[in-house]
Amino acid sequence: MSTNPPDDESRSAYVESPIIMTTVRIITPFVFTFGLFVMFHGAGSSGGGFQGGVIVGTVVFMLAVAFGTESTRVWAGPKLLIALISLGVFAFLLIGLGSVVLGGGFLEYDVYGIKDASKYGIEAVELAIGLVVSGTVTGLFFVIVSGIQDNVSDTQ
Repeated sequence: MSTNPPDDESRSAYVESPIIMTTVRIITPFVFTFGLFVMFHGAGSSGGGFQGGVIVGTVVFMLAVAFGTESTRVWAGPKLLIALISLGVFAFLLIGLGSVVLGGGFLEYDVYGIKDASKYGIEAVELAIGLVVSGTVTGLFFVIVSGIQDNVSDTQ
């Protein structure tokens, strides 16, 4: 039995643990659903697009902890994150400017002529904000992690 500590090249920040991987597989759908719940109920109670977006972003954090940052980065590549952010911004602008086109003010939902237009309009805007926030938080996470990995390789 060797008592020598492992050399620096064999160390990795990622530890493949079946307990963590199984736990993340079980918890991830519930956390994602909770994030969507918080997004949709921001109009009538506490929560909203920002809080729900951060919760949905934590799903990616958990996947990165369980399955490794690089494999998660490949799965949720920059194209997906840019698509999420772009879709959120586009949906927000579409909802906001759509009311202007129909003769109302920006985000004036009553001009759409739908029953409970304010409720559905706010929920749609919260969902759009959640898309932007989750994509941004996930992108920031990958940027921060890549900086840490670069610093670790610099010290070796």
